[in-house]
Parts: sequence; structure tokens; C-alpha cells
Amino acid sequence: MGLLILVFGLIVFFATHIFVTFRSARAAAIERLGLNAYRSLFAAVSLAGLVLIVWGFGQYRAQDWIQVWSSPAFMRHITVGLMLPAVILAVAAFIPSHIKAKAKHPMLAGIKTWALAHLLSNGDLGSILLFGSFLAWGVYARIAVKRRGDAAAATAPSGWTNDLIVVVLGIVVYLALGYAFHPIATGVPAFGRA
Repeated sequence: MGLLILVFGLIVFFATHIFVTFRSARAAAIERLGLNAYRSLFAAVSLAGLVLIVWGFGQYRAQDWIQVWSSPAFMRHITVGLMLPAVILAVAAFIPSHIKAKAKHPMLAGIKTWALAHLLSNGDLGSILLFGSFLAWGVYARIAVKRRGDAAAATAPSGWTNDLIVVVLGIVVYLALGYAFHPIATGVPAFGRA
């Protein structure tokens, strides 16, 4: 049952995120609903999808586990290593910096790196669906943004202070995710032995 909930959550979550790439349909929805109502509806449906993903994945891990392939043990170290730049890129999406300017779309780059990192060390069906979907969406979203050409590249500020802030905050968030969030949310420690 958990796998079905996970898949339904992925469909709900990505339907909303793919919808926004169809700019004429999005503009029509905004005109019909108003910007604030559109944003509220988008946020509510996205949040519902995310809740279903988390709940479904938790149920799947507890009851429906289906192993497809087993990754070599060293892949776990690669996953942990890739997560640091993934988190730094995600943080860079919110702070003007040279990192943000170079990455162009750091949140998408961070999501793709996160998804790829987890695909390398998780060979069960639920993980393949979860992380594979996010990786596919990240690639699709980046192509859609490039084709639209409507997002101007971020301008790097003078100096490197913001880059230092991005890296330091990224490291703090990375450690918090690894030591606090990951073991509680998944039952699997990110650092050390499982």
C-alpha cells in the first residue's frame, strides 16, 4: 500500500510542478484565480503531494520493501560526498553569490545532485521511483527553463562574502541533515555505520 501512496504523491507533486512549465496554461490559471489564490493552491497541492510522498515512502520502507539491486558499499561514501555540494547549491538558490551566478539554477542543480547521489546507493524499488522521479523532473525543469529563456542569469555580487556565507550555511545544513534529520526521518544514519 505504501508504494501506491508514494506513486500517487509523486504524481500529485510533479503534476503541479510540470504544470508551471506550460506558461500559457499557468497564465490563464493566474488570470482566472488571481495570483495569490493561484500561489496558495499551488502550495497546498504541492504540500499534499509532498506529505503523500513522505508518508508513502515511510509505509513502503516499513512494509513493502522490494530490493531490485544492491549497490557496492563504497557507493555510500560517494552519496555522502555528493550531498555536500547538493546542499550548498540548494542554499545558494536563496543568496546572491558567484556560486548562484555560475550554477544559473542552483536549486535544480542541487535537486539533481541529491537525487543522483541517492540513486547510487539505494537499489530498492521505492528509492528508484522516488529519486529517479526527482532526477527526471530536475532534468526536465532545467530544459524547460532553458527553452523558455525567461529566467535571467543571476548577477554575482562584488566580493566573495556571500559565497563564504553560502558555503558555511551549506556545511551547517549538511551536517544537520546528516546527523539529525536523516537518522530520524529514514532510520538510517548518513554518517558512520548503518
